[in-house]
Amino acid sequence: MKFVVVTGMSGGGKSTAMKMLEDMGFYCVDNLPVLLIKKFTELLETPNTELEKVALGLDVRSSQDFVRVEEVLEDLKKEGYQFEILFMDADDRTLLKRYKETRRIHPLSDKNNPRIENGITKEREILTSIKKKADYVIDTSKVLTRELKEELDRIFLQNKEYNNLMINIVSFGFKNGIPQDADLVFDVRFLPNPFYIDELKHITGNDEAVQQYVMSFVEAGEFLEKLKDMLNFLIPGYIKEGKYQLVIAIGCTGGQHRSVTLANALFKEMKDKGKYGLSISHRDIK
Repeated sequence: MKFVVVTGMSGGGKSTAMKMLEDMGFYCVDNLPVLLIKKFTELLETPNTELEKVALGLDVRSSQDFVRVEEVLEDLKKEGYQFEILFMDADDRTLLKRYKETRRIHPLSDKNNPRIENGITKEREILTSIKKKADYVIDTSKVLTRELKEELDRIFLQNKEYNNLMINIVSFGFKNGIPQDADLVFDVRFLPNPFYIDELKHITGNDEAVQQYVMSFVEAGEFLEKLKDMLNFLIPGYIKEGKYQLVIAIGCTGGQHRSVTLANALFKEMKDKGKYGLSISHRDIK
């Protein structure tokens, strides 16, 4: 039987992950009282149990409760029960934005100081320990719903090797500024600009004509190969050091042609690696 404990930051995507796991055939139980966790796990081990895949969702309701949750999970490990922990996360800025959009109150907000930021800080402190113990950490800051579904499918249905690193490839235009969250920035303005060709000016690097033009230059192919070599060197190091998110930004003048083409080409090259999460976005395409 496959048993997954799903937890993480409030607003990090736990509820969405639970719904997706349910669609994958998991029997999902959410917000089970702490006192029932051990009993529930024992029942799963009962002979002739028909359940083959189970997901248990655990939320932070109070710091004391979650300390007890970790103790119960540790006891279960010691007693030989097998389960995996999926931790859903997002950066503080994204969490704050999601709370403001939904107008929800953070579960750890203090009545005397109800600011969402304070609740997020408190929750992150409480969850530090279980995040370190998690088998899978998914950062949903820049992940689309369909991309999250693909990641969960890859981990829990296809059983592919997975490292807790989400790589986001983003194209952009320097005239609009470098993405603030970029970890690695690459400038492809050394390539001829399709903007000055009438038939290519009003289309983008998502169109085949632009892609063929940009990649027709030897320098474009060489850049892509050298970038792949560097990432093959860097990514294992990032994974070893426990980095959860890597933003690779590729820029040209307007973010319409060259950067989009190279970002798409890099995404295509990395997509089948299967060892990390991967997403792509084009910030400045109108």
